[in-house]
Amino acid sequence: MYSCSLLYHLAIRPCSRATLARVNEKQPAALFETVFFKLLERCRQFAPAHRFKFKSKLYLLDATTIDLCLSLFPWATFRKTKGAVKLHVGLDADGYLPTFVSLSEGKTHESNWANALKLPRGSFVVFDRGFNDYAWYQALMKNGVFFVTRLKSNAVIAPGSKRAGRKAEGISDDREILLGKIPDVLRMVCYRDPETGKELRFVTNADHLNAKTIADLYKERWQIELFFKWIKQNLKVKTFLGTSKNAVLTQIWIALCVYLLLAFLKFKAKIDLSMQQMLRLLQLNLFERRDLLALLKPPEPQLLECRQFFIF
Repeated sequence: MYSCSLLYHLAIRPCSRATLARVNEKQPAALFETVFFKLLERCRQFAPAHRFKFKSKLYLLDATTIDLCLSLFPWATFRKTKGAVKLHVGLDADGYLPTFVSLSEGKTHESNWANALKLPRGSFVVFDRGFNDYAWYQALMKNGVFFVTRLKSNAVIAPGSKRAGRKAEGISDDREILLGKIPDVLRMVCYRDPETGKELRFVTNADHLNAKTIADLYKERWQIELFFKWIKQNLKVKTFLGTSKNAVLTQIWIALCVYLLLAFLKFKAKIDLSMQQMLRLLQLNLFERRDLLALLKPPEPQLLECRQFFIF
């Protein structure tokens, strides 16, 4: 808790949780949603490029449920005794920025959200088996979008000819396949994880990339899992001020805005700190008058004065 003297010098009065809860009930969540997308535009101007050699956009798709107590949040129906909202995110691999964001009821399926996305032609999307929808796969191919995902264990495939070329380490198979009732020929890449020994089967329509890159693209999907974990652990989206739908959405959009502010500061100042380290420093100095760059950048090493002594 910050001292009253710090709040006084900032012309701020102490504020109770009840007051914040009342504000969250009344202030429209759409306001913070608009702020989020304005911040996103600024962040994208300074975001570093993704680590893969192709220049096309790479998006990582996933969703996470945010659990709510059904007795306190009766509007957030999910299961008989459990409430939840679902946060859908398409993470841009350029700086890992949440570019496509949507909040829905907890029972909304990922594929319903994915079908409504307007992905740019020539871009890549990576997603897990929760997005399994063959009709959507066909729509992506029709719109010139490349995808990489894992095959389900019970997927019906018709193996085709093997692809020519030398296999990279870890690649056990690379061939053409027909998947279900999809008329277009797809590609299956099998990769054996050296740590676990488990074989992973990927399906893609990207014929122009080597098999190892396909496996690396799916591995990149882990970044969106880390994004969700970071948001939940550091930005307090599990404890809410207010019980209305507007209050919950307001707090989630504010948390996403905080993430973008940290990302912008990291991109702009080129700070060699993790997002968590930056957040901790800012939390400790939130109401102090400090220079941000001086606070976040490590002090320059001081050269010790060297004196040379001569012995006669």
